[in-house]
Amino acid sequence: MAQRTATVKRDTLETQIEVKLGLDGAGKGVFDTGVPFLEHMLDQVARHGMVDLEVRAKGDTHIDDHHTVEDIGITLGQAFNEALGDKKGIRRYGHAYVPLDEALSRVVIDFSGRPGLVYGVNFPRARIGEFDVDLLSEFFQGFVNHAKATLHIDNIRGKNAHHIAETIFKAFGRALRMAIEADERMAGVMPSTKGTL
Repeated sequence: MAQRTATVKRDTLETQIEVKLGLDGAGKGVFDTGVPFLEHMLDQVARHGMVDLEVRAKGDTHIDDHHTVEDIGITLGQAFNEALGDKKGIRRYGHAYVPLDEALSRVVIDFSGRPGLVYGVNFPRARIGEFDVDLLSEFFQGFVNHAKATLHIDNIRGKNAHHIAETIFKAFGRALRMAIEADERMAGVMPSTKGTL
């Protein structure tokens, strides 16, 4: 399988984002986004997804974090789409359940070529520190739109908002790892009866 990497830049009047991604990495993360809680979550994706991920962002965080978080999701999705190439030989589907103390979440992903997000998460409070939890669904919506993936995220139980968020991102990383892995039995084969994804 060819080297699966991507570097994607997104420049708007609201944000300047750069994402560097290596799908066959060692779980290394480097982050400088101005949104510390999101950086903590992205580090979970890198570590548990076993991808090398570098995200640098400058955004209008003096207004709020919305544009920065959403645009990082968009750019990360673009990077996955580029790094996966024609998707031949990958497992395509991935899923994971992850607990953290009282919290348990499930994430299922399909690199189907069709963007879709089903987000079943109800946080017990509106903020984790200074971070607005509503922005997590915006992040994932941006990701699926540009990764061209179908993503189901369900928090099954949990009382601590930080724990809930962390189980979601850890499970997202584990599901990504499974979906992007090379399937030896599918080497060079498109994982779809359509012949394209």
